[in-house]
Order: sequence, then structure tokens, then C-alpha cells
Amino acid sequence: MTDSVIIRTDQLKKIYQMGEIEVPALNGVSITIQEGEFVAIMGPSGSGKSTLMNILGCLDSPTDGQYYLDDQDVSKLNRAQLAHIRNEKLGFIFQSYNLLPRMSAVENVTLPMMYNKAAAGNQVEMTKKAEELLGIVGLGDRMHHQPKELSGGQQQRVAIARALINDPVLVLADEPTGNLDTKSANEIMEILHNLHQSGRTIVMVTHEPDIAEQTQRIIAVRDGLVELDHENGRE
Repeated sequence: MTDSVIIRTDQLKKIYQMGEIEVPALNGVSITIQEGEFVAIMGPSGSGKSTLMNILGCLDSPTDGQYYLDDQDVSKLNRAQLAHIRNEKLGFIFQSYNLLPRMSAVENVTLPMMYNKAAAGNQVEMTKKAEELLGIVGLGDRMHHQPKELSGGQQQRVAIARALINDPVLVLADEPTGNLDTKSANEIMEILHNLHQSGRTIVMVTHEPDIAEQTQRIIAVRDGLVELDHENGRE
């Protein structure tokens, strides 16, 4: 492996036990994603895309196969080790934003730093970094507002800033535009494009073809296998 590979999976399999029945969610997925790529993962319901995303996000472990994240085999790590990897190397953007309702935008953004001993500084430094990120995503004037005082698009901007606070090697976006109107969705995609242009590696799950077409590359999953893997011709 070269230093530029952020994700490499080798014959990933995931089997769920439903009583006496084994249900395969992934049947041997092998993909490679380079540093700085912007990739969309697509697939119908039951295709295995959510299972794949959970494994890539160190939220679950494969039944078989290997997953290398930033040149580290994380396939067989226990829950505590996976939690450490998530906080140190990954940034998450969710469809439902997952913001704490009683915290301001800037407080929500600093949350991951509180769990990352390597990144944690004093409160002043943490707040300053959060304010800078909120400025980058266009919320410099709303950083002390609570989620209920923000629109859906603004809440997703807070979530993007939070995903970046620990300077992750990989940003994982799970249906980041799924709850948004067209205008807000386009604004969120513009922010993701800007992050990608600045060198961020982004993997996004989406069911919307027009959103997927805005990325560099689409990986389509069906029946637990990679059905299609093609470049979009975008930089």
C-alpha cells in the first residue's frame, strides 16, 4: 500500500444471524479509495451500502475480510479500539444532523475534541477552532444559536464543522442532503466540494443520482457486491 490510500477493503463479508438463518449483507467487497477523493456510495434498500458504510466508519466489524484505514488494519479491533479510531481519524455527517438541542452551535462543534485526548486543548483554543470552522461553513453570525434556532441547512453546516474539528483523515457523510430542500442541498454540496478542493477525502452515501453525479466517483452496491465503480469525470 502507498501512503496515499485512505481506504482499502479486501473481500469484506458481513453475515447477520437471524435465529438459525444466516443473512449475508456483504458478500466480498474489495474497494480502494485514495487520499483526496470524493466518492459516492449508492444502492437500493437492502443492497449492503449501509453495512459497508458502518464498517468504513468503524461502527461495525466485518465477519471476514480486511479493512485498512489510513494504512492500519482495523478489521479485528474491539469496540473500545474502534471508538478511539473513530474519534481520532473520522468525521461523521448524518442525515438527521445529530446535534445536542441545548447546546449552541459552537458547543456542538467542540464536542468531539472533548473525547480526543490527542486533539484536546484548553477551552479557549477549542472554542477558537470551532468558531473558525463555523466561519468556513458560513455560520459565523449564528455560532451561539441553538439547533432549534437554525434551519435544517444551517444545522447540517454545524454538523459539517463538527465533523472537521479533529482534523480527520476521512469524512463520512450519510445522506447529508436527505432532509433538505433543493436550495439547502445545493449549498451543502457546495461546502463539500470546497472541502474536497482543499484536500479532504470524502465518502458519501446517497440514494439521489443527481447528488452522486456531483462527486468524482460512484461505487454502486447491490446484493452485497460492488455492481459498478466508475469515475464521473469531475476533479
